[in-house]
Amino acid sequence: IFAGSIKIKTKMKKIGIFYGSTTGTTESVARIIAKKLGVSDENVHDASKLTKELVEGYEVLILGTSTWGDGEVQDDWYDALKILAGMNLTGKCVALFGCGDSESYSDTFCDGMGIIHDDLKATGCKFCGSIPVDGYTFDNSKAVIDGKFIGVAIDDVNEDGKTEERIDEWIKTLCINN
Repeated sequence: IFAGSIKIKTKMKKIGIFYGSTTGTTESVARIIAKKLGVSDENVHDASKLTKELVEGYEVLILGTSTWGDGEVQDDWYDALKILAGMNLTGKCVALFGCGDSESYSDTFCDGMGIIHDDLKATGCKFCGSIPVDGYTFDNSKAVIDGKFIGVAIDDVNEDGKTEERIDEWIKTLCINN
């Protein structure tokens, strides 16, 4: 009888993190995520640098945006989303994170994340990383589907003490191992 445990070695998929950040908050969150996942700086990109060739080199895409104006994506995402929406992303796992202000913009909290999701639905990608809305205070969000956020929602303005914990819980839901 074998009483020991067997360790199964898993290979981490190649991860590319793309963020759109105006004030630096979303970039900071992207770098926290990268550090926690062991993703090197060369695989963390500003969304304004996104190209089809760059995306094709990754098996997992982690995409993050802040929400601006009346619930819009950060400016760097407009061209990046056109590129991604025109690609066949079948076989790629896409995980989302969004930054927002749940107090001042309670009706559009992290809507940018929902916009990215909606724009990429037809690309064939597999979304992962949805999390419960429990513990959040907001009125409405395009990033909520069937009672869950479609990625991790970060409010670093009002709830910065919850950022690390929320990222840690979200990471457990990602499709990053073979």
